[in-house]
Amino acid sequence: MARTIPSAAPTGLVADRAETGQIPRAVTDLFDGSSFIGRHIGPTAAEQARMLAVVGYGSLEALVAATVPDSIRLAQPIAIGEPCSEARALDELRQVADENEVWRSYLGTGYHDTRTPEPIRRNVFENPGWYTAYTPYQAEIAQGRLESLLNFQQMVVDLTGLEVANASLLDEATAAAEAMTMIRRASRSKAQRYFVEAATHPQVIAVIRTRARWLGIEVEVAPLEGLDPVAVFGAHFQNPDTEGRIRDFTAAIAALGQAGARTCMGIDPLAAMIVTSAGTQGADVAIGSAQRFGVPLGFGGPHAALMATRQSMVRTMPGRIIGVSRDAAGNPAYRMALQTREQHIRRDKATSNICTAQALLANMAAFYAIWHGPEGLERIALRTHAMARLLVETSGLAPAHGHWFDTVVFESTMAEADARIARAAARRINLRRLDRGGGRAAVAIALDETVGPADVADLCWALTGRPCEATEFLVLCSRMPAESPVIVGPLRRRDPVLTHPVFSRYHSETDFVRYLKKLENRDVSLVHSMIPLGSCTMKLNAAAEMAPVSWPQFARIHPHAPAPQVAGYRRMIDDLGNWLAEITGFETVSFQPNSGAQGEYAGLLAIRQYLAANGQGHRDVCLIPASAHGTNPATAQMMGMRIVVVACDAAGNIDMADLARQIGHHRDRVAALMVTYPSTHGVFEPTIKDVCRQVHAAGGQVYMDGANLNAQCGITQPALIGADVCHLNLHKTFCIPHGGGGPGAGPIAVAAHLRAFLPGDPVDDGGPANDPVSSAAHGSALILAISWMYVRMMGASGLRQATEVAILNANYIAARLAGHYDVLYTGANGRVAHECILDLRAFKPRFGVTAEDVAKRLMDYGFHAPTLSFPVTDTLMVEPTESESLAELDRFCDAMIAIRDEIREIHDGRLDATDNPLKNAPHTAAEVVGQWRHGYSRERAAFPLPWLHEAKAWPAVKRIDNAGGDRNLICTCPPMADYVDEAAPTGAGSGDDAAPVAEVAEAD
Repeated sequence: MARTIPSAAPTGLVADRAETGQIPRAVTDLFDGSSFIGRHIGPTAAEQARMLAVVGYGSLEALVAATVPDSIRLAQPIAIGEPCSEARALDELRQVADENEVWRSYLGTGYHDTRTPEPIRRNVFENPGWYTAYTPYQAEIAQGRLESLLNFQQMVVDLTGLEVANASLLDEATAAAEAMTMIRRASRSKAQRYFVEAATHPQVIAVIRTRARWLGIEVEVAPLEGLDPVAVFGAHFQNPDTEGRIRDFTAAIAALGQAGARTCMGIDPLAAMIVTSAGTQGADVAIGSAQRFGVPLGFGGPHAALMATRQSMVRTMPGRIIGVSRDAAGNPAYRMALQTREQHIRRDKATSNICTAQALLANMAAFYAIWHGPEGLERIALRTHAMARLLVETSGLAPAHGHWFDTVVFESTMAEADARIARAAARRINLRRLDRGGGRAAVAIALDETVGPADVADLCWALTGRPCEATEFLVLCSRMPAESPVIVGPLRRRDPVLTHPVFSRYHSETDFVRYLKKLENRDVSLVHSMIPLGSCTMKLNAAAEMAPVSWPQFARIHPHAPAPQVAGYRRMIDDLGNWLAEITGFETVSFQPNSGAQGEYAGLLAIRQYLAANGQGHRDVCLIPASAHGTNPATAQMMGMRIVVVACDAAGNIDMADLARQIGHHRDRVAALMVTYPSTHGVFEPTIKDVCRQVHAAGGQVYMDGANLNAQCGITQPALIGADVCHLNLHKTFCIPHGGGGPGAGPIAVAAHLRAFLPGDPVDDGGPANDPVSSAAHGSALILAISWMYVRMMGASGLRQATEVAILNANYIAARLAGHYDVLYTGANGRVAHECILDLRAFKPRFGVTAEDVAKRLMDYGFHAPTLSFPVTDTLMVEPTESESLAELDRFCDAMIAIRDEIREIHDGRLDATDNPLKNAPHTAAEVVGQWRHGYSRERAAFPLPWLHEAKAWPAVKRIDNAGGDRNLICTCPPMADYVDEAAPTGAGSGDDAAPVAEVAEAD
């Protein structure tokens, strides 16, 4: 007979704890599915109660009711299930990952398996000191990442043989599309046609076509023999091409140059170690993917794209460029250069809409080059090429092309090709099939650094059906010369590469790891303190969320792997897509956009296609509020739209009268309104539904920028508000880390009527599909696992609670800083949304202090500054997120109040107007221990509050001269001593780009 265990009511203190929910009441409560929520959300329940008292509300529900208009609040909770623990979510996702099959994929098209050196995987890829940092706009506390990105640029310059590189673009195909528009700006030709050589990677061709369509550019895809230099403004060549062929394009490039046209060449960075560079052949621009330099395949991304050009074209180059200037002490210092060409300054006249880059992946690629060095990389290149040579020799088959690097193509009948692919599949190997027509086909095999003689033996058997022993192949390798008889003459690179000492200095693991740590220690990231950036949502990136990106079942999958091998990816993507559709209220989601700006682009693309399909293709006016992110007008311009700015009223909301005027004036041509909600001013605008209704009544569509979705989840929905499409910054609301400026992910959610106009697969059975916007069908698929984990662990209740606490935290900061700083905009009840704008505009005329001075002084207190001078000049936009504890919020507020007291001392004459802690900020350790020249103490400079003695994150350099860096542009890695010589500037002259640029929000 089973024994019955009697229940016992808790007594005394235990009873009190049970009543408050602090201890479990039953055994079932010991399986706490909501444990992660308490670790993700910073303030405890008791702390939230104290914060609510400061703000003036009795509950989170009351605060939300006073902040969010009743007309847009959800009546029912979102239906995405209950929260679960980290362990359970990891177990569930592991089962999903196990549905993927990790085969040896030799499918190529710009994607290759690679080995990530363990010191890089452990110390960079999996290190929050590297992946939680923000874009290095505040350069004084980002010197480590900036140095690494400068190394990346030097690597790209060397590999391409060109003069200037940027610090990565989103992927190879979008880089090619950016190159096309860059060439169009620089070309002397009046032609409207762009030539793309037919052997370019198919996804590159497809994305170029998409970009060209709405810019009025005609794309001609043809073999090189069909090129007419005088009929085009530019051309794109791939070398090695998609079938592995290496060619000398020198004559064709020269002919284009004589006709006033410019040329872009797509390259492979490993091939560039032994193949003549793009610059040597005369190309004006080179692009490519750095993926095979130690970055996992990840089903297509994220991968850093490389771009280089000639010095004369640097100001037309898109993306970030890292440069070298000096700090206030005259020491060399790194910074982001030429920022006035970027979208946040020039808006619709910017070089592109790019905001997020692929900084983390670019850093990995740079460290890969440093780890291996020039000799090691050449060894890998020659070995990879040798394995292709070994395959040709042992198979006895003649390759289709005479000169190749790592990819060989074998022609055959269709039946022979099918048999070869089937034999390869029997050994879990993927090969690429090329249909030739007329009963002919070919098999392409792209080898990589992981391939050895045993793999070649398997491939030889797949090609011929003859038994092949790996030991025989080892013997053959001992007899083969390392130097290639295939890459010879003008095809063989003869000039030195990667000669800078950084690529030869850190080859022992001890030295290498110390170099990584030295750079990491020169940065501030979320491991140090809150990063309170408005619009950028720098929240916790939990370790449990990050763990799956290193699993080989996700990391080693080629984007073109056959569908049966990627069932796990499909399931994960479907799960996350369904959850995001439920969160937004929309019909479906596309994950192809790999940044927020790409999401904007894909959203407007869907709108324009929808209108054209319904006989409204003439609609081309895009209404954009004056407060919008700079990416909004830049994206609209890329879509060939006319930008009409809608004014904001005195409260910072959309001016309804001006909206009505603009709609009335452009009614027959209104295509879309781009709106951010809550607004860029940090307010839930009460008229938002009416705004959407007016646009719809005029025949337009509503695009919602998802930058501020962290204030919506579980409380309202873009679809409920009235939007038709919304991009979702997964690297903001859904916990993908910023990575020091990237990766990002910007999927779009759309209403049912736009579903048919989502971007298509860029490679569909070997050919281009309908209007893709990036290289891979699912964009940066690998990092979607991070957001899957976040949503699964939080559940519906956790997501709503996160939104509520994000709103509470922002209002708490606004309340604590009241009396010290004015909040520029508030809602109807005096409340802000999840961020608030501190108005410092009066400080300069009254005290001689700018918002930038406050931002730099915050570094002395250990904090990254809030968003500076966006969306209003001389303001700071603060977004604490839900992840910061009350102690950290108070620490930040104490710092801001202490700085305000310093400003009062300047006003009262107790601190000198020019020699004070704000004007001289930030203060470095070297300055504090050196000869002291200031009228205030060293203690006050470096340790203005007591808790700084416990942990101090020192700025690496003093305030940097931005204007000087732009006037004397240095964006590669000469010896540091060379930077001291001012007499020989290497960059272009001054002009608009010479103006200093403040940090702004990352709209992606």
